[in-house]
Amino acid sequence: MNAENKNLIVTILAIIGGLVVLGWVLRVTFALIGPLLLIAVAVGIYLLFVKKGPGR
Repeated sequence: MNAENKNLIVTILAIIGGLVVLGWVLRVTFALIGPLLLIAVAVGIYLLFVKKGPGR
């Protein structure tokens, strides 16, 4: 096996590993998107009330 073949194998393994990690990240992201949206809406409502404040 020469250096070119080894580089090709390493490149292919790196691409496969990257796809596996990307798939895992997307799965976690879509699993958490519901709670994250609820938290974002709650923070937005809180900020609206804080900006108005009492007496303004």
